[in-house]
Amino acid sequence: MIAIVNPVYLVFPLLALFAQASCSADITAPPVDSVKENALPYKFTVGSYKFSSGANAIDVNLRQTSMLGNIWIGYYESKDRDEHQGRAGWDQTFDFEKVRFSPSLQIASQGFAAFSAQVETGQSWFVGAGIGRTNLRPYWNLNFDPNDSYTLSSGVRYENGESLSLMWVRDNRQNPDQRHLHMLYRTPRPDGERLTFDVLYKKGIVDDVLLDRWGLSVAYDWPKFFVRVAYDPIVNFTSDNMWRVAIGSRF
Repeated sequence: MIAIVNPVYLVFPLLALFAQASCSADITAPPVDSVKENALPYKFTVGSYKFSSGANAIDVNLRQTSMLGNIWIGYYESKDRDEHQGRAGWDQTFDFEKVRFSPSLQIASQGFAAFSAQVETGQSWFVGAGIGRTNLRPYWNLNFDPNDSYTLSSGVRYENGESLSLMWVRDNRQNPDQRHLHMLYRTPRPDGERLTFDVLYKKGIVDDVLLDRWGLSVAYDWPKFFVRVAYDPIVNFTSDNMWRVAIGSRF
């Protein structure tokens, strides 16, 4: 599989709805989130992927957070599909009061390299835009949004920690027909826990046919542990559908 890959959120929700008819760490920096993340510096994640073709894959990722930003390393392997790749990356958010700037860099075995950049403005109500670019070397895309892409975003964050946002991702290079629209809702739960829903609508050409499908990801975070379950149809715009389960810990 060659990368077709991610970044941003919506300037006007109606614009994204009109234009859209798309987990482990990856090349695009995530949208800035006002919900304060757990202060523990390390995050370890193990992901298990089940393809509708019957193949399986695993993904392991270790992230370390400091004043320098997030630095992470990971490894993906599917013996059934003869796929394997090591990867590493960095991302950071620079806050300039009215504007936040989030760059990211990534490298992987087989000569892959990529970067992304995102800008965002606003506090309770926010808008953002971003771009991602790769060197088109072989890459197994584990963020499942187009990496060579434009992104637009918009949303609202409440004082109690709730947030609701839209993110539109469009491939801007090899497959401009590929588009993802995410609706992301996060809500805090008692005792420092959090529940997240990510509803996905995607559209693009698969085997010379224009398809559109719906997907869903649900995550639950405890202070030191988390679990995420996702269903992703026509994953990476192939004929495969995928179920993903990820579990992890912070320490």
